Amino acid sequence: MSFETISVIGLGYIGLPTAAMFASRKNKVIGVDVNQHAVDTINQGKIHIVEPDLDMIVHSAVTEGYLKAVTTAEPADAFLIAVPTPFLPCEEGQIPEPDLSYIQSACNGIAPVLKKGDLVILESTSPVGATEQVSEWLANARPDLSFPQKAGTEADVNVAHCPERVLPGHVVRELVENDRVIGGMSARCSERSVELYKTFVQGECVITNARTAEMAKLTENSCRDVQIAFANELSVICDKLDIDVWELIALANRHPRINILQPGPGVGGHCIAVDPWFIVSKTPEEARLIHTARKVNDSKPEWVINKVKLAITDFLQANPTKTASEVTIACYGLAFKPDIDDLRESPALAIAKNISEMHVGKTLVVEPNIISLPSSLNRVDLVELAKANEAADIHVMLVDHKEFRVKQELTGIAIDTKGIW
Repeated sequence: MSFETISVIGLGYIGLPTAAMFASRKNKVIGVDVNQHAVDTINQGKIHIVEPDLDMIVHSAVTEGYLKAVTTAEPADAFLIAVPTPFLPCEEGQIPEPDLSYIQSACNGIAPVLKKGDLVILESTSPVGATEQVSEWLANARPDLSFPQKAGTEADVNVAHCPERVLPGHVVRELVENDRVIGGMSARCSERSVELYKTFVQGECVITNARTAEMAKLTENSCRDVQIAFANELSVICDKLDIDVWELIALANRHPRINILQPGPGVGGHCIAVDPWFIVSKTPEEARLIHTARKVNDSKPEWVINKVKLAITDFLQANPTKTASEVTIACYGLAFKPDIDDLRESPALAIAKNISEMHVGKTLVVEPNIISLPSSLNRVDLVELAKANEAADIHVMLVDHKEFRVKQELTGIAIDTKGIW
């Protein structure tokens, strides 16, 4: 293989597993991250995130000398950028715009060590045109090198986009098994990207152009967002009409061509809750359905909060000797999906925070995948499941972690957004 050293910029939920997979195939891998704690943890052969089987792979790769982590980019033959792409600050009601500053910082970091023959791949989920922007930033920083926007297949440095397409909790397996969409800025860029990924990818590497590759990832997550919005809207309708939405969906799904997803308290995570806005911000007049789905899913946490407020009122009416300050509310789950520790864009986290701020009584949280609460929940107690079951007057199911899927003896009022009680 023409890549002796591979560098992965960003050692989070995608970057670290990707670096580890390359290293597991006996490649020299340099991971780069601005988080000193993450770097130190990895260099000890440990991991700073929760992902099944990843700890063993990282430990082996570090111990055998194939993986190291640093805070400043070093020379390599291939650079994979896997940094966050959050939103820019915006007023409520405005369409969020993507923040590419992390990608730009990554480009600034690798530009000084680029050389002729290198390959740069943007893995970060990005708006259409971001890969071309990466190539422009690198070209401006290194005028002594040629890039594909001008030199095409003869470029000194090849640039491509290959979005990650893995499910948290199954990342190690899906990195290997899933197909990859590879969009090079030239045929040569795509060809070399395929060569790199075939180091460990058993799925098919499907070649397209950079813009289509960017749009493919956004389309996948926007499709899921629209489908979830339909389920969430159904749950609101059924609540108003006194219909069990879980039974309704199960009955509808008996049709051979119907597969309605399950509703919840909203949509979270670094993909589905974010990526559709990249389409809407680029084409606001055309992306009407995608925009509406985002608004439906973003409004679901507020609906849950209103259910909690009604539950407090009902509890106090049933217990006239108690005051609101004596009512204990327990929230079950903070992560954006079951059985992981990832709190990014989590509606459950937002709901728990809102409850703790509006409720004068005690708020408890049960989240078995973390050991401490984020600073935003400074009025909340992290407790074990049994204590929440026993102490709470109002129970709010937000995430269907495996620990919660067993029969529980609850007293008080239950608000179940996941249909497991």
